[in-house]
Amino acid sequence: MSKLLIVDGSNLLFQMFFGMPSRIVGKNGMPVQGVLGFVGALLKILQTTNPTHVAVFFDGECQNARRDLDADYKANRPDYSNVSEEENPFSQLPYIQAALELLQIPYAETTDCEADDWIAAYARQMPTDELVISSFDSDFFQLITDRVSVLRYRGDHTAILTPASIFEKFGIFPTQYADFKALVGDTADNIRGVPGVGPKTAAQLLGQFDTLQEVVDHAEQIKRASVRAAVQKNTGRLLKNRRLILLEGERPLPFSMETLTYTETALTTGQILRAIGAL
Repeated sequence: MSKLLIVDGSNLLFQMFFGMPSRIVGKNGMPVQGVLGFVGALLKILQTTNPTHVAVFFDGECQNARRDLDADYKANRPDYSNVSEEENPFSQLPYIQAALELLQIPYAETTDCEADDWIAAYARQMPTDELVISSFDSDFFQLITDRVSVLRYRGDHTAILTPASIFEKFGIFPTQYADFKALVGDTADNIRGVPGVGPKTAAQLLGQFDTLQEVVDHAEQIKRASVRAAVQKNTGRLLKNRRLILLEGERPLPFSMETLTYTETALTTGQILRAIGAL
């Protein structure tokens, strides 16, 4: 049975760089807490999922179709080009790449899209028996199926989300998540939702109309006058939001399945960091 683990590398790097309890300095005097956290988390994720195949993807500094569609998309993200190396998570990326090479785990950085698009392409196109996406990015909820799950790493509190998890949390199916998020917005990506439409109302609308397009097409049937008026006033924004959020999975795959075969390692986090010169 094949099981493909795809790690959202940029997401995990930021989680560890800013989430580690203290600043850890390597032998060259530079902070390495992001590397330490990334490698330690990756090893635990590998142990938890026991995959047969693995890939790690990073977001490159490149223009993409979503930014072309909306200049405000992710415009709230910090610009790390003007900060010191000590405060820049990307300064630790070379060590992380060296660790992945030591573990013989293929990785790649996007040049004309987002890592989300590559990950979605594997979820939609690669016929593995099971696929696990490791990320805290909720956009991946729309990809969840009986075959595809999302792992949110929190140490001993790590959770693996399934279709049942999404329905229990939001009252919708994973196939409705992009529509749901278009309605409520996403502050992390600087996407404004419809004023007055929160998660409960969005779930009710999708429960009644099934899709965002149906909500828009039959907005006059919405019972609450304030919600009806808000949807009608923001139709353009809603449809744009969905285009920003939707992961169609049509990008070419950067690696074939054969190149992603994973062999379990006995190396520890400390051994890996010393081998790559971080400690």
